[in-house]
Amino acid sequence: MDLKDAKRELRKEKIAAREALTEEERFSCSAAICRRITETQAYRDAGTVFAYKWVRGEVKLDSLEEAVAHDGKRLVYPLCVSRTEMIAVEPGDGEDAWKDSGSFGIREPDPEKGRICDPSEIDLVICPCSSFDEEGHRLGMGGGYYDRYLPGCINAARIAAAFEVQKADSVPADEHDCIVDAVVTEKCCYINKEND
Repeated sequence: MDLKDAKRELRKEKIAAREALTEEERFSCSAAICRRITETQAYRDAGTVFAYKWVRGEVKLDSLEEAVAHDGKRLVYPLCVSRTEMIAVEPGDGEDAWKDSGSFGIREPDPEKGRICDPSEIDLVICPCSSFDEEGHRLGMGGGYYDRYLPGCINAARIAAAFEVQKADSVPADEHDCIVDAVVTEKCCYINKEND
């Protein structure tokens, strides 16, 4: 099996595992994951946090958004601007600052009502994933957006948010796939020892 097929199979398997969680499990696990993220040194040190708007079975970041607001940090979100590129936008105030049906059905900030943020301004990136391993390899949804965006986040710590059921013994990786500093699940925080 080649690398692309191996990624596809693992992605399918772990998305199914993620989606098999009940709503109650997803809610309680998501809250625990957000709490663990806020307990990390990377979060405590961050002034600007890049977080995703969750869809389908992804970890819900409601609690993290509330913590960021409470702690007076700046929160920015991804906006897909092409089939290969995304940018970070700090949303404006009010519901009209959001586009309800952005790329891939994900709610996205309206850049005309917010402020575009340079990747170098970001201190912490919270990444979604379909699967991960203990070495910090994350498998996204196949678009490569984060793998292309993260190298520009030169001052940012990188944390993937995932449910424990998404863990794999090993995630197949290309040379250009970005490794995260840590993966936070409801059970623990897996630290990438190479970046520790």
